[in-house]
Amino acid sequence: MTAYDDLMAFQRETEALAQVAGRLGWDQETMMPRGAAPQRAEEMAAMESVLHARRIDPRVADWLAKIDDGALDPVGRANLRHIRRDHERASKVPAQLAARIARVTSEAQGIWAEARAADDFSAFAPTLTEVIALKREEGQALATDGDVYDAMLQDYEPGTTGDQIASMFDALRPELSELRAAVRAAEAPPRLQGSFDEAAQMKLTRHLAKTFGYDMSMGRVDKAVHPFSSGSGLDVRITTRTNPADPFNCFYSTIHEVGHAAYEQGIDRAYLLTPLGSGVSMGVHESQSRIYENQIGRSRAFTSWLFGQMKDAFGDFGIADAETFYRVVNRVNDGYIRTEADELQYNLHVMLRFDLERALVAHDLQVSEMEAAWNDRFEADFGYPVDKPSNGVLQDVHWSVGLLGYFPTYSLGNVYAGCLHEAMRAALPDLDASLAQGNTEPATAWLRANVQTHGGLMEPREVIAHATGKPPTESPLLAYLRAKFTEIYGL
Repeated sequence: MTAYDDLMAFQRETEALAQVAGRLGWDQETMMPRGAAPQRAEEMAAMESVLHARRIDPRVADWLAKIDDGALDPVGRANLRHIRRDHERASKVPAQLAARIARVTSEAQGIWAEARAADDFSAFAPTLTEVIALKREEGQALATDGDVYDAMLQDYEPGTTGDQIASMFDALRPELSELRAAVRAAEAPPRLQGSFDEAAQMKLTRHLAKTFGYDMSMGRVDKAVHPFSSGSGLDVRITTRTNPADPFNCFYSTIHEVGHAAYEQGIDRAYLLTPLGSGVSMGVHESQSRIYENQIGRSRAFTSWLFGQMKDAFGDFGIADAETFYRVVNRVNDGYIRTEADELQYNLHVMLRFDLERALVAHDLQVSEMEAAWNDRFEADFGYPVDKPSNGVLQDVHWSVGLLGYFPTYSLGNVYAGCLHEAMRAALPDLDASLAQGNTEPATAWLRANVQTHGGLMEPREVIAHATGKPPTESPLLAYLRAKFTEIYGL
């Protein structure tokens, strides 16, 4: 077992360095002074060079060759599966290309943020063109003779192909579009109106984070332009954002990111700083954030408790009772922003991005055509025009940092969440009584035991099948959405 022990000791150092690199990214999005961006880009490139060198280190191949997989337990075999996959992928990418991608995407974040603030896509287009070109080059190296977009997907959802994602969307789109049309034709619940103090929002949002089990002794909540979760193990940080006119943005962004963070904090501590010590895929990760945010956080039972919390924080805010509040929270609104979209329309936003980025990678769409393509597709899907780039092609950070292949995992996570919610409700028939008291522990404990603790032990779809007893499908999500919005809108 010496070769395995040596490999794992080496891997723990690699995992620790990757956490340091992640902390640099967290700092860049939260606290780094703007003028530090050029230096941070060099720091990120240097860290990526070190990490890439470790991933392709010849000793890794030697250790792997010496290890008898059959002599290992399931944990050992799972560790080797991840290490082999990462080693093979990293070995296909030239070190100079990996470092250049890290440098350019670090710089691109700041350029994107400035272009977004100025509503000027042309200011970002040259940088995006460079990012896309570099990611295509990386994808071609990874794909060898296969599909480039499929190769990109493996970074976020191993074992999934673009065709499988397209089939999932084909199954979702008709019913989502039909239900959306029916809802838009029905009488809508009232809107939340007024101004909500941002300091009070942050106080309540930290309370919500703790309510959903976020361990603040190993985490923190900060503000960022685009909410995110960062880190794993004993240091998992989240961000949110505030808007005086829309406290739900703050509260539900926080609950969403706590879902990500709780996954990382809930992984078996024996896996710390090993390949199993992080979430197995972005689809499974998103299943946790979406079920926390939506099936739990927007449920009638939980919103009845949240209604009281908001009255305590803001006084009379114009909503008469808990039932009306539930309907307000779940109101289907016209809007441009994916992260603010209701459950019914959210996946339509993801479909748009999936189709555009897949066309970009295939050279069927050029960056110069991107803004017009986005605007045309958005109006066709949603029925009204995009008013400005920050509400359209510039709204997401993902392409600036090179996350091509990431977007479809959001919808995959919704599908997984639908499956998990169905199984969780069957296992916890009295869950609503706890949620109505602001007690999420039965739900979060079930998710921790059935999903989170396993980390990377299983493959993504195996995690969901293990938790639910059957392979994941779109049916539970569609049934949940149909029942919920039919009832709210009296269809």
